[in-house]
Amino acid sequence: MEAWRTRRIDDPQPMGSYPPGDVTFLLKDISNIKLEVALDARERAIQSGTHYSEMLPQEHLPSSDYLNLYQETLELSAEKVAVSVGVVAELIRTNKGPHTVLVSLARAGTPVGILIKRYLQEIHQMNLPHYSISIIRGKGIDENALLYMLQKHPGARLQFIDGWTGKGAIRKVLTQACGKMARDYGIILDDDLAVLADPGHCTDMFGTREDFLIPSACLNSTVSGLMSRTVLRDDLIGPHDFHGSKYYKEWLDHDQSNHFIESIVPFFNKVTKEAQEMAQSFVTHPPEISWHGLRDIQAIQTAYQMADINLIKPGVGETTRVLLRRVPWRILVDRMDNPHIRHILLLAEARGVPVEVYPGLKYSCCGLIQSVKGDAE
Repeated sequence: MEAWRTRRIDDPQPMGSYPPGDVTFLLKDISNIKLEVALDARERAIQSGTHYSEMLPQEHLPSSDYLNLYQETLELSAEKVAVSVGVVAELIRTNKGPHTVLVSLARAGTPVGILIKRYLQEIHQMNLPHYSISIIRGKGIDENALLYMLQKHPGARLQFIDGWTGKGAIRKVLTQACGKMARDYGIILDDDLAVLADPGHCTDMFGTREDFLIPSACLNSTVSGLMSRTVLRDDLIGPHDFHGSKYYKEWLDHDQSNHFIESIVPFFNKVTKEAQEMAQSFVTHPPEISWHGLRDIQAIQTAYQMADINLIKPGVGETTRVLLRRVPWRILVDRMDNPHIRHILLLAEARGVPVEVYPGLKYSCCGLIQSVKGDAE
């Protein structure tokens, strides 16, 4: 079982638009391969059995109106994001200590991991290694990436990081992956997942359980180091490769990735005391992991007679993704004047997607994906 310690795994190639000191992407560069599929065709393929990680959605630069809304949202919420970052960073420092490796889950976890790294550097002079790796629902985590980090940092504890929770699917994939690492390699990993927002009540390491808009959720690659979603396909990814990703260098002039980070970091000193007090309250009174978000989604599934629960995407972050890269059927909101859904309403209007108020919704909003199986058959 100890053979993994000497297993050859090549060093990663530099990728992405972040400074190398912020993050190392443990991903294979497949930028020269055409993988983008139009939204309608991709939706049919996914619902007909093709795994979403075998192709990429077509990405488009945001309109000027949408980009202006993003910038406005970032200005309004920067301090709130900083508090959540601080709470999570303080929990990691308390629970894991100085020999921790930060492992963000690409893509949504990457900017969050960078912010946590920056907070710990600035407030506690802790310079923790930070990697971004791939995890894929239905396929698992990139084991070569895990082994690479464990070889590089013997004895370190890994802390997995993502942006937010929805139904908790990725948390479940992470737990299964950690169990597999224990069985296959005798490696014991913590399956706790640190997120800024946990509206699904799927973890006990979070900044808040409010379903608020984390501005980085508004954009795709242009706020994630210009990196695509991760890809796992047998003809592209060999047994010794990391999972794949594309680096959209051609969009460097439109990149918001570093601007997002630099908009949050200046608030760290201001929010430290509040973040430490909140983190200490979580340590003293550990939050319950109830998965209550999943129960809400099951109720929506029944109410709208949806055969596949995977077509229901709860929370601001997931609903944004539905509108940016899936074929939405309708959007459910808790109330129309919720300040966290202004960009959702703009995107829905642009795509002609109906928006309904759903009484008692625990999330700010929820995206329902159009079932296209009938069209594909």
